[in-house]
Amino acid sequence: MDLGEQRQAGAAPEGEVGALVRRHDPDRFLTALFAPAERRDTLLLLYAFNHELARAREMVREPMMAMIRLQWWREVVEGAERRHEVAGPLGAALAAGRLSRDDLAAMIDAREAEAAPAIATFAEWQAHVRGTAGALARAAGRALGAEGALLERIATLGTVYGAAGQVRNVRTLARQGRCLLPLDLLAAQGLTAEAVAARPDDARLAPVLAELSDWGRGLLAAAGGRLPRPVIAAALPAVLARHDLRRPAEAPEPRRFAARAAVLAAFLAGRV
Repeated sequence: MDLGEQRQAGAAPEGEVGALVRRHDPDRFLTALFAPAERRDTLLLLYAFNHELARAREMVREPMMAMIRLQWWREVVEGAERRHEVAGPLGAALAAGRLSRDDLAAMIDAREAEAAPAIATFAEWQAHVRGTAGALARAAGRALGAEGALLERIATLGTVYGAAGQVRNVRTLARQGRCLLPLDLLAAQGLTAEAVAARPDDARLAPVLAELSDWGRGLLAAAGGRLPRPVIAAALPAVLARHDLRRPAEAPEPRRFAARAAVLAAFLAGRV
């Protein structure tokens, strides 16, 4: 079965939520197509919620405004009814028990760190990636039925994708005047967050990205391997992360067919 056949078999989701994820988070949209059909819409809804949290900081200049946006979503998770393309279905999914309020609240907590001017240390950066991409993968795994140690493996693999995303998106964030890399690692190379935002192609950044990538590869080596077919979609973004972490200093490029085909191969093999 090739990727096109798999997508046909999975009946690519329609509707506002699916279109939002396809447009703004194409990696996770692709991997969600490999989820069991009856749970795919819930997974896409979760990814749409994550996008809304991420843009809370992207869309405003003042950190306080980001906090206000995040509080709006916290109220939705706590049960407030809102007319919104994501908030409405999210409330219904929470009421039906298809998503966990605790998982979503934890994702909001982690996003509040992005409202701060910078991330001071490598340890804080690690905690941030675990709390954002890792927590998202945990919620995705739970939505697909994973539990216990399997759920934590999926969360770790989500953290790998988050680390790779931080490395891959340095230039994208710089265009927004932002840098989320740990200040202590930057300082060791004579850099500041402001300097990276101004010149994301500075050669001194390469050792920093290499160290972050090494950490991600270590997590991938520890958590990768065989996964049950019903839950593997939550972990498939790590397949794309493996590609990104190989060349941390290179500019990001659109996903090529080989990267997308690797996701299909991982699904068919049942291992990440």
